[in-house]
Amino acid sequence: MRGVIIALAVALSGACATFAKAELPAPCRVVEHQLDRETALPRVAKAIANKKLDVVVIGAGSSSLPGSGADKAYPARLEAALSEQLPGVTVKVATDIKPGRTVADALKPLFSNLASIKPALTIWQAGTVEAMRSVDVDAFSAALDQGIDAGRRAGSDVILVNAQYSPRTESIIALGAYSDNMRWAALRHEIPLFDRFGLMKSWAELGTFDFTAKTGKLEIAEQVHDCIGRLLADLVINGAKISELPANGAR
Repeated sequence: MRGVIIALAVALSGACATFAKAELPAPCRVVEHQLDRETALPRVAKAIANKKLDVVVIGAGSSSLPGSGADKAYPARLEAALSEQLPGVTVKVATDIKPGRTVADALKPLFSNLASIKPALTIWQAGTVEAMRSVDVDAFSAALDQGIDAGRRAGSDVILVNAQYSPRTESIIALGAYSDNMRWAALRHEIPLFDRFGLMKSWAELGTFDFTAKTGKLEIAEQVHDCIGRLLADLVINGAKISELPANGAR
């Protein structure tokens, strides 16, 4: 029995040898428990094993950070965090971001990116524009399904990212139906949902970040994007580790 345990420990340590542990900044750690830690990302794991991880982020305006530069927005922070935790792996995070774009509008560029970049991972931010325009929820759901299925067929894992939280707009924009729809889509397709809205609301309630502040807005936005990038990287790394565990599920 002892020999079996030792052999399993060696196998697991070998499977995870590619990964380096990164310490999250204190504000990010507060909500780390809200991440999906149950869903595997097998295509990401395979890409890491092959030492080349290509990621594409599809989104609307909230995936960028106007006034700070692309290097401060969460896609760039995600690339930096993944590169730090994956020594020896070439990590590239490409973006296709357009303000005001709905999920239906994103399908054509999504298909194009899947064909040209062939990413191991597609991160799809959605829901904000639909809520602002009161887009039909069934049409929103159908477009999500179409994009997720296309990603899978193209050999890409998919992570959904919901809307960002803002205390000023929460009572004005009806995000609930779209957020719920994204959660069901993630469960239905067995893919992770990165709950950006929930994370940011927790930060607001805990006083970690003051989203009503009249000064320092850009600095706060940069810190939030940095945390989102780091937490997304944590979700990606964890999903890859789950995929590398033995088929019998031993952990």
